[in-house]
Amino acid sequence: MVEGEVKGFHHIISQDSDFKPESNRYHLYFSYGDPFGHRTFIVRNLKGLQDHISFSIVHPTMQKTKPGGDDHVGYVFRNEDDPPLKSATGYGSIPCKDCIPDAVNHCKTIRELFELAGTPDQKFTIPVLWDKKNKTIVNNESAEIMRIFNRSFNEIAKYPEVDLYPETYRAQIDEMTEWIQEEILLGVYKVGYAKTQQEYEEAFNILFEALEKVENILKTNRFLCGKVFTEIDIKLFVTLIRFDEAYYVYYKCNKKMIVDYPNLLNYLREIYQMPGITETVNMEHIKAIYFSGGSGLNHYAIIPIGTDFGSSLKQKHDRDRL
Repeated sequence: MVEGEVKGFHHIISQDSDFKPESNRYHLYFSYGDPFGHRTFIVRNLKGLQDHISFSIVHPTMQKTKPGGDDHVGYVFRNEDDPPLKSATGYGSIPCKDCIPDAVNHCKTIRELFELAGTPDQKFTIPVLWDKKNKTIVNNESAEIMRIFNRSFNEIAKYPEVDLYPETYRAQIDEMTEWIQEEILLGVYKVGYAKTQQEYEEAFNILFEALEKVENILKTNRFLCGKVFTEIDIKLFVTLIRFDEAYYVYYKCNKKMIVDYPNLLNYLREIYQMPGITETVNMEHIKAIYFSGGSGLNHYAIIPIGTDFGSSLKQKHDRDRL
């Protein structure tokens, strides 16, 4: 999913809308592997909404959603003990471990969910925030869902004092989001899906110039906006956590790994080790969604073994100095 291109549902949750902030009314559909869904799940945890917003997790490997009906390939639900799935190209064997089926609507695919909400003709994207009461989709834009979780449930949230978009820092967050999103968060995709050598090299250079810029910011700033941890840190985190194991290999972003940037690596370690975040990182799903997910860049769905990156993330960080 690409921010700014998501069509469909952009409702908010508030006391003044048709979608009231109530406990056990909303359900989040997402993928551990997808960075856009991952960041919404992080905000849910950091706000302490675990007892109020339920969730389902799709299988990381896309499948045909209507075999024999059309050629659409999308996300599907599976039980954890179901047999492994092959990729949409018919290769590989990807386990269903850590998948959580749709216990709310009993859909088999994300496509079915959109059709249930009355929108069969648009892209069937994740994440999806579902309203159990009105039986429809509230929102399917990850940045907007992050804001909803951050502000709309403070009366029932365990940690209402957590504010990831504080008013004092909004201008700074918005300014940073503009270039970090274009040059890094979406930059890895621009590199990976380039169709000419020139397009690839231009996107490649922009990406690594931006990473160097962030590395320099983090020399003196503990977080991107100084001492305050905000939503832009979460957005960057979900890209950085995928970089060495997925983007470096799969999208040919192979100039430097995150482990080669001292400040970025320690910044990544600190965020990873925060309460509520470690358990949101599922590296097996992350690798599976890229290397077997259906993009066409890895026909045989061979998943690289990778490095011992997880152990590195658990090592002590040095950000306390800031």
